[in-house]
Amino acid sequence: MTQQELFNEFLCLPAEAQRQVIDFIAFLRQRYAVVESASQLPAIDLINDSFIGMWSDRQDLADSTAWVRGIR
Repeated sequence: MTQQELFNEFLCLPAEAQRQVIDFIAFLRQRYAVVESASQLPAIDLINDSFIGMWSDRQDLADSTAWVRGIR
């Protein structure tokens, strides 16, 4: 079915059915907007990010497992 044929089918529907189609399309756009925006996130350069390794010089965190055990 072409876009024109689909649109013609839409136009043949009663006004209430057209409103339902429009509402359903809006619902689908909202539902799948999260998926679309997640795929459009910018790439992060973790190697050069200042956050990565910010605690590398802390001696108390050299053994992270022991540190967590001590905190608990």
